[in-house]
Amino acid sequence: MSYKVVVSDTKVMDGETRAAVLDAVDATVETIASKEPAAVARAVKDADAVIVDAGTQVTAEVIDAADSLKVVGRAGIGVDNIDVQAAVEAGVTVVNVPEYSVEEVSTHTFALVLACLRKIPTLDRSVKRGEWEWAVGQPIRRLAGSTVGLVAFGKLASRFAAKLRGFDVDVIAYDPYAPEYRMGDLDVESVTFETLLSDSDIVSLHAPLTDETRGMIDADALDQMHDDALLVNTARGGLVDETALYDALVSSDLGGAGLDVREAEPPGDSPLHDLDSVVCTPHVAWYSEASRVELTQTVTEDVIRVLRGEAPENPIDPETGWF
Repeated sequence: MSYKVVVSDTKVMDGETRAAVLDAVDATVETIASKEPAAVARAVKDADAVIVDAGTQVTAEVIDAADSLKVVGRAGIGVDNIDVQAAVEAGVTVVNVPEYSVEEVSTHTFALVLACLRKIPTLDRSVKRGEWEWAVGQPIRRLAGSTVGLVAFGKLASRFAAKLRGFDVDVIAYDPYAPEYRMGDLDVESVTFETLLSDSDIVSLHAPLTDETRGMIDADALDQMHDDALLVNTARGGLVDETALYDALVSSDLGGAGLDVREAEPPGDSPLHDLDSVVCTPHVAWYSEASRVELTQTVTEDVIRVLRGEAPENPIDPETGWF
């Protein structure tokens, strides 16, 4: 049986891997350039499956427009761009790839922490201007002895916590859905959100973007953090109120920020880009060549399982908390 699979993502996925998997089941693949819901709705009208990246919105309208859609494959972890509830109500399965970039994201998180803490970008720019002055990076704090607070404690945060072992830091975490034994196995203390903000020298965000978490790092949250604390976000840009973040940084109420994800992507001419205390990367924490191939193969194979009437390996349950 031949299937029609619409793919709105041609950059994140590895083309050769995707083609090899879909060709094996005689699938007809249609790639679309536009990520607008109206364009996606037109493309999926007669599709059996659609595979999307983080930038493509699969709204209730998109799902309603499809006559034979059976599965939405998210080429990535977060599903905040998909109306999962609408899909479930329509009998459409949603699958993602929950573990493909655990190694990459946890490493990138650490890289942002070190870049911010050691002022690497500032020092790099200084040397390239012909200067040779260590003091341009002042003040630089010691990592050892710091308290690192993790907001959410799923697979990514757990791996980051494991990598922090040996650096002589205390790790605390806030996650209302994670069992405490998971934290205890890594010597991580479970705390309230307020305690995490007030006690952490470094706050690292790992939560999904939901109605519950959207804008959770707002002016009030930032006000509870240390004046020299660092905020690192490799999760979702919508967790942070960027206007409040800018205000906190320019008023010296926060020490710095490392941002791989933004409220709007691309972020355009953001005032945050004028601050030496902010280190930015373009939503790249997920990426390595190995993770890209794994991502493509995992999501494509799970989509095929659903089309064949088999149980998928990574279905999304909308009732689960911070999955």
